[in-house]
Amino acid sequence: MTVLVTGGAGYIGSHMVLALADAGRDTLVLDDLSTGFVGQVPDGVPLVRGDCGDEALLKRLIREFDVTAIVHFAGSIVVPDSVTNPLGYYFNNTVKSRALIAAAVEGGVRNFIFSSTAAVYGEPAVSPISETSAMQPISPYGASKLMTEWMLRDTVAAHDIRSIVLRYFNVAGADPQGRSGQSFPRATHLIKLACQAALGQRSHLDVFGQDYPTPDGTCVRDYIHVSDLAAAHMLALDHLEAGGESLTLNCGYSRGFSVLEVIEAVKRVSGVEFDVRLAPRRAGDPPSLVAATDLIRSRLGFKPARDQLDQIVADALRWELALQQNAQTVAPRKLALAI
Repeated sequence: MTVLVTGGAGYIGSHMVLALADAGRDTLVLDDLSTGFVGQVPDGVPLVRGDCGDEALLKRLIREFDVTAIVHFAGSIVVPDSVTNPLGYYFNNTVKSRALIAAAVEGGVRNFIFSSTAAVYGEPAVSPISETSAMQPISPYGASKLMTEWMLRDTVAAHDIRSIVLRYFNVAGADPQGRSGQSFPRATHLIKLACQAALGQRSHLDVFGQDYPTPDGTCVRDYIHVSDLAAAHMLALDHLEAGGESLTLNCGYSRGFSVLEVIEAVKRVSGVEFDVRLAPRRAGDPPSLVAATDLIRSRLGFKPARDQLDQIVADALRWELALQQNAQTVAPRKLALAI
């Protein structure tokens, strides 16, 4: 009864692994460590360094570890990068997901949770965005995730497997106990970058565009705490293991904050003023993405615990400060298994 977590050494995946470990669940992490860190995997949780598109490896792990559920986080996530490197994103996010789904079907895995994104909606006409809104992604990133959603939908219809697709809005924050956070040095998450600016790690913070059709001209996003997101995954796993039907659900708080509002929150929580500069728009950024969350609340009983912006910022700031004090990313505590 092992849960396989792909990308489990990364930012969001490591928080799911912590939640599984806290619940006493047998867990296996598969990560190529391109953006993840060995030290973010809890002691006692096996970590295999490998590719989630390696079908032979996947079949072996499913068999040897008796994998009954897969939570799939592995993938590329930077929207502007997907615009300049679309084929890389379709390969990493879509082709490799196809291999993972195929291995799951062949191995008899019946429960599959997929890390999707609000980017599948593109530039929605109505806000908040419901799960029935039109899916018209404007970036290869969003399209690559949508293709995987379609593959899962069709696989569920044809085989004895059920899935929950969780469409993330903007994920932020860090584990309140300080066990994990966003550690990748080239991460592009706004709250992480703003915290780095507050700590003097950046000379300034760029605001990409101030002419969007929003109240202050900057992009508006629905920010969800990474620990609440992990809790949503645990509820999804419970739902599937209890025999629940396949679902597609938004993950957010149903309220949005602009880029400038987030920057002000970081300044407020940190007590530090830092230089903010206007920069051109980035390709693939919709003006506003705010989730309708009635469905995840009613179907899974989702109740966020850390849904205040200042709380999210404070957890993120503590993590960045810890990284700065350690003068490194998370220190490795164990070796990846040579499987």
